[in-house]
Amino acid sequence: MKYAIIDRGDQLSKSLAEQFHLLAAERGLTRHDDAPDIIVSIGGDGTLLQAFHKYVDRVTDVSFVGIHTGHLGFYADWKADELEELVTMMAEETPHIVRYPLAEIAVETVEQNYYYLALNEFTLKGVDATLVVQLRVNDESFEMFRGDGIVISTPSGSTAYNKSVGGAIVHPSIESLQIAEIASINNRVYRTLGSSFLLPQHHHCDISSKKDQRLLLTIDHLSFQRTDIRSIRCSVSTRKVSFARYRPFPFWNRVRDAFVDM
Repeated sequence: MKYAIIDRGDQLSKSLAEQFHLLAAERGLTRHDDAPDIIVSIGGDGTLLQAFHKYVDRVTDVSFVGIHTGHLGFYADWKADELEELVTMMAEETPHIVRYPLAEIAVETVEQNYYYLALNEFTLKGVDATLVVQLRVNDESFEMFRGDGIVISTPSGSTAYNKSVGGAIVHPSIESLQIAEIASINNRVYRTLGSSFLLPQHHHCDISSKKDQRLLLTIDHLSFQRTDIRSIRCSVSTRKVSFARYRPFPFWNRVRDAFVDM
């Protein structure tokens, strides 16, 4: 088996990465940074997002495993003191592969189209003033949004920014996108739905700018600004991200451990 490691860069994570390489060599695992079978993320959820985007072009060919060294590791199955057990299982056992839906974000600008995959969410905000955009669902007008921004999350990302703005937690087996508002303006003149809603697979949402405005687009942890966007199409990707599970860790147990148990 070929593997690669992405670590958070702190002393503990770097030390664990070095230990992993030594243990993996003893067990016959091969380090291959260019074409791994499994990518080991050592850090927190942010580290796994970095690993995902580094290998996004090979997302259908690789699986991810997370080792938790941060404060909250929703994607991580393993703790720092379980490193040797993980390496042994990787060398001796066939993992159960769990596949989670991804969001596909197609951005049309004046000169070119761009395509992105998001593991957690895509966020759109106005930079200088209130965001004003038209939302269309399946090519039908839905609403004119005015407010701070919009979050489009995957089911696995529903526990992240989406949850903080009042969105629902969605099980990753439900292939969908959730659209949630950030501080929308609702009064007698301006109206929005005022709650998050789900789009199933094969549905899409188009967002178009209704004024000249500088927009901030964030794909997971990657942010950039543009003033030339014509429209943005959000949909459930046909591709999925894969996680290698060497022991059971049900989704709702992750939710409980992250948000309920103290």
